[in-house]
Amino acid sequence: MDPRLHRRSEAEKGPSDLIVEWLNEASISIAEDIKITNICKVQELLLNKEPHLLDSYLNDILQFSVDRSSEVRKTITGFIEESGIKFPEVIPRTVQILLRLASDETSVVAKRALRASGRILRAALKWIASATVVTTDMELAWTQLSALKVQIINMIDSDNDGIRTQAVKFLEGVILIQTYPDPDINTFLLCILFLKICLLAWVPDTMTTIFQREYQPTATTDINIQRQTIAKLLATQIKQTKAKKNKRDKEEDAVMEDLIKNPTISVAEAKRERKREKDREKEKEAKASLEAHEKSLAKARNRMKALKLVEVTKPLPKEIKERMLLMAVNRILLSEKTAVFGGVATIRSKILTTLAATFNPYIKEAVLRYITDDMRNRLDLALGWLYEEYALLQGFQRRTTLCTKPQEAPHQAYNFLLCTLVSAIDLIQGKDRDALLSRLYLEAPLITEDAVEALKMVSSDETRGLAPLQLLKEMVVRRPTKQLVFLNVLLCHTGHENNTIREAAIQLVCQLYSRAELSKLIEEYAVLYLGFLRLHNPPEIVFGQDRGRPQIESLWTESTTRACLGLYLALLSEHQDLIHELARVYTSMGADVKRIVLRLVEGPVRSLGMGSPQLLALVENCPKGSETLVTRIIHILTETSAPSAELVARVRELYQTRVSDVRFLIPVLNGLTKKEVIAALPKLIKLNPIVVKEVFNRLLGTHNNDSGVPHTSPITPAELLIALHSIDPSKAELKTVIKATSLCFAEKQAYTQETVAVVMQHLMEMTPLPTLLMRTVIQSLALYPRLSGFVMNILQRLILKQVWKQPKVWEGFVKCCERTQPQSFAVILQLPPAQLAEALRMASNLRAPLLAHVEAFAENQKAHIPQSIMDVIQGKVPCDMLDEFDIAPRGDYSNDQKPDTMEIDLSEPAPPGLD
Repeated sequence: MDPRLHRRSEAEKGPSDLIVEWLNEASISIAEDIKITNICKVQELLLNKEPHLLDSYLNDILQFSVDRSSEVRKTITGFIEESGIKFPEVIPRTVQILLRLASDETSVVAKRALRASGRILRAALKWIASATVVTTDMELAWTQLSALKVQIINMIDSDNDGIRTQAVKFLEGVILIQTYPDPDINTFLLCILFLKICLLAWVPDTMTTIFQREYQPTATTDINIQRQTIAKLLATQIKQTKAKKNKRDKEEDAVMEDLIKNPTISVAEAKRERKREKDREKEKEAKASLEAHEKSLAKARNRMKALKLVEVTKPLPKEIKERMLLMAVNRILLSEKTAVFGGVATIRSKILTTLAATFNPYIKEAVLRYITDDMRNRLDLALGWLYEEYALLQGFQRRTTLCTKPQEAPHQAYNFLLCTLVSAIDLIQGKDRDALLSRLYLEAPLITEDAVEALKMVSSDETRGLAPLQLLKEMVVRRPTKQLVFLNVLLCHTGHENNTIREAAIQLVCQLYSRAELSKLIEEYAVLYLGFLRLHNPPEIVFGQDRGRPQIESLWTESTTRACLGLYLALLSEHQDLIHELARVYTSMGADVKRIVLRLVEGPVRSLGMGSPQLLALVENCPKGSETLVTRIIHILTETSAPSAELVARVRELYQTRVSDVRFLIPVLNGLTKKEVIAALPKLIKLNPIVVKEVFNRLLGTHNNDSGVPHTSPITPAELLIALHSIDPSKAELKTVIKATSLCFAEKQAYTQETVAVVMQHLMEMTPLPTLLMRTVIQSLALYPRLSGFVMNILQRLILKQVWKQPKVWEGFVKCCERTQPQSFAVILQLPPAQLAEALRMASNLRAPLLAHVEAFAENQKAHIPQSIMDVIQGKVPCDMLDEFDIAPRGDYSNDQKPDTMEIDLSEPAPPGLD
């Protein structure tokens, strides 16, 4: 095939197609060079030309890391290195592969992986350091890199020299990139050093022999003296030159003499022999000089006496030494500005902290007083001292021989210093106090028990605000070793007497409750304190100065109940399962505690919602004795909204199977059917009048007028009042029903004039007539006087129904006629003579007005009145009461007495505001 055609076909393919083709070819091929070539092609394309495809094909490339060929694995190692350097975000996905390659059986692959590890670590550090937010991928990458470092450290003892060398180089790189640069090196010093090095290039390597031997510097600037000195040097050099020439002449003469004496030797041999003789003479002279010098040293050594400072130095008294030391420390303390300007502030702090931690109490007191005089600016020095004491406490440092013997145990010294600093900060006034206290507790190397107690007292001070409580929360999160200690302090404040401290502590604990490692502990604490409510008396643990209750009380109060219940109720919104434990404990509480609990649960319970599965389960499996609690919970949830169908179903089932107390139905009345409400009315009206009023408010929709939630009721106001009149006397006393109807009439918003008229009309049509019919008529008339015409119509219809056959209703009829005179005179005249006589006997004050009313009639009107009726009115002997008597037709009414015509039925719309 023509190569040009092949190149043209590749150019027509997209990058993804090429990558897939190369990877497939590498996977199928068994030739090592083909695999390596294709992987390199993919690497070049992904890293340099099409980096957006790297994420898609990274896993496919990394699969070659387990190839049988070591060269392929080595190539993959190079790919991991280059991809990690150019695109650090892929490091979390490649480090695990690199970790495996570093321990490869083939040394070539392992060494290549070790070299790549150093560059990957550097790239990862740059990536993490430049990030504004640390992501989970960064945390994963750092964890894997830490494991890689540990693995490479273990490879230092490898038998392979190459692997061992690469491991050492890797660790060297780790140390260099994770170590701060030397602060003593700066650009200015480097410039000076470079200039000196440049100047050295102009200096000869060695001094000339003549200059070094002859030149003697003169300590004068006089030019004449300098000239004289130079002239002497020149004269000396001239003389030395002549002397050397004479010396050479003598040596040549000696050589000539030797040649004359022994003609067989050459000139060179004669010169060498002469030189050897001179060397032997010099050696003898040097040996003699050395022996003489040794003899003189031996004599001097015998006369020498060793100097001992102990013998010649007079010791200073202890008081003077301590005073001098204190003076030196004071000078160091006063040199703060000088040390800062000189750039040795860190060294000064180290000296002070070492002296304060290791020397006598006077030094400690001086340094401590210096720190507490300005805690805002000297807290760093205080923390340095704390760390010095901590180092001594843990044995990280040893006291030098210059230090005085410790006066107290290291733990006591550290604890005293920390508590003193806390007390000093507490005396500061201003906004810096809380910031300094937080920094001290968060940066101190160790928090002692006394320091914890000090923070506990500070956080229980209501004048300090909420900052100490916030610090407690930070200590719980950032001090794992003391986590439980600080959590216990914060939990104690959830039962504080002061409401501000208690609520803030509860809020902070609820925030910590979201942490998995703390949720179980917090929940157990809340359940423990909830269990205290079973006791007859409050436990002593809820009292104390730190709880805001210094005096122990013998009876449960709302304060002590809140202390045991507040945190538990706050956790309900986070963990709704806790409501079951509350119901179980409620059954064992005292009556006073129960009343308090029923008041306190209102706020937390509202957050549950009627759709809560746990709430529905509690209603379905209500523990015996907790009915009032469950009723209260349902009452709270349904106070401003209609009950859900699930809640109504479970309450109905519980009422029908286990709980016969009708109060259990009150919260869900609006979810029941009309038939169920009417059936429960006899029991409901027997309850406390306040409860009955609440029942009617729920049914009539007057309990949540301000909530904005539309009211739905299974029964209308008219139907409710009619149902009350229809209650069987055997199920409820008449007196109880009367009180219930009075409560209805008190709700004028529900029982309007039209509604009352509907009720009266419906009651009048019932057979037999309700006992309280006329009482209701009288109440309606008193409430709405404009109903007088309608009432007259009712009275007339009652005559047709022979109302006198029901004594109670008849008595009410007469009273109504008595109260509505003179409008009722027309109705009274329609009564049969016997019933009229009885009515006038029952209401004697009706006779005279009625007679006057009749006397005022015209003659034609009087003609319509039977004589028997007139005889009864005039008080004559009545006619035979056994005679049949036709009830007179309706009389004529004046315009002001004519009853209003009302066509109203039970299907009328609800009153305004209730639709």
